[in-house]
Amino acid sequence: MSGALRGRLERAGVPAGATPAEAWARLREVEGERLTVIDLYRLVAEPRGLEPHELSIEERQALARSVMPLVWPGFETTDGTARIDPVEVVEYDPAWPAVFERWRKRIAAALGPAALRIEHVGSTSVPGLAAKPTVDIQVSVRDLDDESDYVPQLEGAGVQLRSRDDVHRYFRPPATEPRSVHVHVCALGSDWERHHLRFRDYLRAHPEARDRYAAVKREAAKVWVDDRWGYTDAKTDVILDIMEAAEAAAGRSVPGDR
Repeated sequence: MSGALRGRLERAGVPAGATPAEAWARLREVEGERLTVIDLYRLVAEPRGLEPHELSIEERQALARSVMPLVWPGFETTDGTARIDPVEVVEYDPAWPAVFERWRKRIAAALGPAALRIEHVGSTSVPGLAAKPTVDIQVSVRDLDDESDYVPQLEGAGVQLRSRDDVHRYFRPPATEPRSVHVHVCALGSDWERHHLRFRDYLRAHPEARDRYAAVKREAAKVWVDDRWGYTDAKTDVILDIMEAAEAAAGRSVPGDR
């Protein structure tokens, strides 16, 4: 085990003999959101003389799933919706807003008044930002727990409920269809809603932050091409830095205001 990792464990008071999952949970208590699933991979890989990405994808997936309820309380996946797609980051495509608009109309028709807000979020919503070619859509509803108001309707529109947690629901196309869209349902006025809108708006307004984020995304895609959890978590530090700047810049403004 590297000296850096050993020092972190010692500072966190992780007892000798703790399992990787136990050590990670303790580190999470001390280090907070900046501790990622990659750190769990590292706890397993380093004693074997491996880099985190050198663990098998099967082992990495099992490790990630084991701690997701700590990252996202209430996290669970639905049966029969698994799919594996390589991570690919491409240059910004000016057609992405039109893809969003087609899906916005489809979602609005499916949900009717249950959809209080439908927004284009994520990297494809930021002009000039390299991204995975998957349009992220955020739908705000009044009662997240009332799944009867939106789950059957969205599944009828062509996306499957993949996971749920205490603050959002995540939908994507079935494995037989291209991964062209992700739909995220959250509660109107929630922290989830605010964070994603402010992150988007800050990147739209700050090209230097956009370009910094793009560089991290490209590097992460090289290492974590087979692991979307790893890819996402490799961006954690820059995302949190940008989010802190976005929250400070937003002040009392309403997310999404133009």
